[in-house]
Amino acid sequence: MATGEVINKPPSLPPYPEMILEAIEALNEENGSNKSSISKYIESTYGGLPQGHKVLLNVHLAKMRDSGVLLFWKNNYTKRDPNAPPRRGRGRPPKPKEPLPPGIVLPPPRPRGRPPKGPNDPPRPPKVKASGGSGRRGRPRKMARPTGGFGEAPRSTGKAAPSGRPRGRPPKVKPVLTEISA
Repeated sequence: MATGEVINKPPSLPPYPEMILEAIEALNEENGSNKSSISKYIESTYGGLPQGHKVLLNVHLAKMRDSGVLLFWKNNYTKRDPNAPPRRGRGRPPKPKEPLPPGIVLPPPRPRGRPPKGPNDPPRPPKVKASGGSGRRGRPRKMARPTGGFGEAPRSTGKAAPSGRPRGRPPKVKPVLTEISA
């Protein structure tokens, strides 16, 4: 910057929450004021607004709505009534806690997680591996099929089944073609 230049700063603006509350009070609409009417009022009252005025307005309106300063209903913002009861959160309300009789002191709540081992605790015996398999994980392998099958007597070699019928599905019977002479 050169020493002879003078920067034209815009006049200092009040904070956005103050401007928003002033706009809502001045507009004094029955069902509250929407975002565009609040923005127009601020623009007309305070001339030199920053470039991101709409974004700043949205951010501050959302903060004020979440903190409970403003009520948002049907796309309109209104000031919260100081005599109104506080709004309840969503879901089922918690059960009321019964007061404890005097003289009873509650122990501190247990911490989360597994309790630490004590120095005097006996060491745990090592885990014994189950000798049910070959030490592999996952699905066991198929066993080789015995020659006689499961639960059957061993077969004699080369002979058909005792009923005289071969194993499996019988072949499809094809109709016999006959010649018709004319």
